[in-house]
Amino acid sequence: MLADTLTRSLVDVLERPDLRVVAAGLMPELDISLTQPFQLGENLPEHRASPAGQACLKLGEPCLRNPALAPTFLRQAVELFRLLHGGADARLASFAAARVAALFHGLDKNASCPLPTELALCADGVPDSETLLDIWESLKLLLPEAPVFTTEDAQRLQPILVRLWPVMAPAETLMSSGGDSRLAVDPETGLNRYSCSHRPRPWAVSFGSSTASSLSERGFGGAEAARCAMMNALLSKQDPDLVQETMVKNARAGIGRHYGLPENAVLLSASGTDCELAVLALVAAETERPVSSILLAPDETGSGVPLAACGRHFATDSACATLVGKGELIEGFSADTRLIGVTIRHPDGLSRAIEDINAECLEIARREVKAGRHVLMHRLDQSKTGLAAPDMETIAILRNELGEHFSVVVDACQARLSPSRVSEWVESGAMVMVTGSKFFTGPPFCGAILLPETLRRRLPSLSLPIGLRDYAHRDEWPEGADENALNTGHNIGLALRWHAALSEMDALFVLPDETIRHRLDYFMTQAIDMVERCPSLTMLPMGKPVDDGRWDAVPTILPFLVKDPLMPERPLALDNARKLHRWLNADLSPWVREGEPALLCVLGQPVPVPHPLLDGPAGALRLCGGARLVSGEPSHAGLDEPQRLQRECADARRVLAKLELILKHWNVLLDANPVPRYAPFS
Repeated sequence: MLADTLTRSLVDVLERPDLRVVAAGLMPELDISLTQPFQLGENLPEHRASPAGQACLKLGEPCLRNPALAPTFLRQAVELFRLLHGGADARLASFAAARVAALFHGLDKNASCPLPTELALCADGVPDSETLLDIWESLKLLLPEAPVFTTEDAQRLQPILVRLWPVMAPAETLMSSGGDSRLAVDPETGLNRYSCSHRPRPWAVSFGSSTASSLSERGFGGAEAARCAMMNALLSKQDPDLVQETMVKNARAGIGRHYGLPENAVLLSASGTDCELAVLALVAAETERPVSSILLAPDETGSGVPLAACGRHFATDSACATLVGKGELIEGFSADTRLIGVTIRHPDGLSRAIEDINAECLEIARREVKAGRHVLMHRLDQSKTGLAAPDMETIAILRNELGEHFSVVVDACQARLSPSRVSEWVESGAMVMVTGSKFFTGPPFCGAILLPETLRRRLPSLSLPIGLRDYAHRDEWPEGADENALNTGHNIGLALRWHAALSEMDALFVLPDETIRHRLDYFMTQAIDMVERCPSLTMLPMGKPVDDGRWDAVPTILPFLVKDPLMPERPLALDNARKLHRWLNADLSPWVREGEPALLCVLGQPVPVPHPLLDGPAGALRLCGGARLVSGEPSHAGLDEPQRLQRECADARRVLAKLELILKHWNVLLDANPVPRYAPFS
C-alpha cells in the first residue's frame, strides 16, 4: 500500500488492517519537504508508484517525526479525500474529517501522543462558532484551494454540525453504539465484553462463531462502504433523517434478499435477546389471553433471554441508550406472562431424547391452552451446543390442535441454516429469529425477525407496548407498525453491523450449496478427529440436523469439556473454563516461553453443562465452523481450495496446542491472569 520512500517503522504503523481497508485505492507516499501532515492529489502517472488513474496521498514530515500520529493523519486525509470527491463543501468536509480522525485516535490506548489542537477540539462536543474559526486556521492549510470562512459562515455551519456530529465518526466507533453495555469497547484492551473488535483482527485464529467474532477485512469494508455512502449523502445536504432511514432500510432489504423475502418481512433488532421482546410484543398484541412462553434450553440461550421472554428489562441499559431497571417489567407488557423452560439435557449433562422433549412440549402447550392461556412456542435451532428441539412435526401437531391460541417462533439466531429452509418456515406462518453475528461472523449485536405474510397484513392493526421505545426505532420495523410504540431516531450502529454481516453473507451465498456443504464437512470431520485425539478433551454429542441434501445438514458446533489440570479425573468447572477461554485469546508470551504463547485464539464461550462429578456446571468450549471458513478471507488470496482448507485445519491444531500449553502452565497463569487484547504485545 505504501511507497518505498517510507521508513520501515512508518510502514509498520500504517500497514494496519483497518487502514488498509479505509485507504483502499489511495497511494500514501512520504514527502519530507511537506511541512503539513498531509496533502491530497490524484492522477499522477509520472510517479512510478502512482499508476495512472489512481489517487495519491502525500504524508508530510510530521508523520515521519512522530509515527504515533501517522495513522491519525492518514485517517483524516482519507476521510477528507472521500468527502471532497463526493461533492461535499470543503469547510464541512474538513470539520467532519477532523472529527473522524479525533475519534479514530481515541480508539488506540497506545496512541499516547497528544492530538494537535485542531483535532483535540473535535474529540468531544461540537465547538462553538468562534472555536470553529480558530480550528479553520489549521484545517485550511490542508486544502489545495481553501474557501473563505467568515464569522457568518461559522454561525451558519455550527447548527449543521450539531445535527450531524453524532454520526461523524469512524465505522468502528458507530458499530459500538446502538446496543447495551456489552458493546462498549474497553480502551485498555481494544475489545468489548465478547472479547471482540469492530476492527479487523486477522492475526487472531477464530473459531468462535457460536458466540461472536471480530470483523474480517471484508466485513469491515462492508460497514465502511455503507458509512461512506451515508456521509456523502449527509454532506451533500440531503435530509439527514431520510439518509439514515435509507441506510437502515437497505440493511433490511439485504437480509430479505438472502432469504427470498421482501424488505417489509424483515424487522431489525439490536440482538437476539432484543428479538425476544419484539416477538412477545407481536404475539401479545394478537390475543386477549395471557401468554405462556415455552422456552427450550433456557441455560443454552442468551443470558438475558428468560427476562426478555417475560417482557422484562434484561440489562441495565437498552439499545436506545436508555438506562433501565434490569428485571423490571417493561411498560405495556403484561405481568401475567409466564415463562416455562424445557431442558434439553439430563442432570448428568447428556442430551435428552428428542421424543421425550417433543412429548413434554406437547403436554405443556395443551395444558396452558386448556387453562385459558395463549402459547408461544420457541423452536430452538440451534442451541449454543448445536442441539435443536422440538421437531417440526411436533409444531405441526400443536398448530392443528390449538389453532389461534398457538404461535411459534423459530430461534435460528445461530443462523446455521440454509436460507431456503428458513424461508419455507416463514411461508408456513412461523416467525424466525436470525442474527448476522453467529454463523455469518458479522459483529455482535445484529438481530432480525423474519415475519410471515399473515402477520405482516395484521401488523397495522396491532397496538404494541409503549416500552418498546427503549429498544426499537421506527425504521427497523415494517411499514404500518404502531409508531406510538417506537423511537423516532435511527440506530446507525445496528445498521452498520448488519451491513458488515451482509458482506459475509454475500461472499458465502455466491457459492453453490454443494460447495458450502463440502467445505464445512471437510473441516468439521478434521476438527472432530483432532478433538477426539486430544487426551485433555472430551467431546460432547453434536447436534444431528435433518439431512435432505442441503448444506445445513453438516453440524458446525463442536462442544467439548476440558480436563481440570489440577484434578484430571473431572472436567473444568464453568469459572475455570471461562479463564481458559480468556487466556486462549491473550498473549501469554511474558509468562510462557514455549510453543506459540502469543497466538490469539477465539473459541465459543463456555456453556454451562451439568456434570455428575461437579457441584456446579462444567464449562463446555466450542470449536465452530462459520461462513468465513467457507468463503475465505483476504489473507487466503493465492491459495486454492485444498490449500486453504488445510490451512484452516492447521490453525485449529494450533488452537488446541495452545489450549494444551495453558493446561501445562495452569498455576503460573492463575497467578498472572492474562487479559485478552486487540493485538499481541509485539
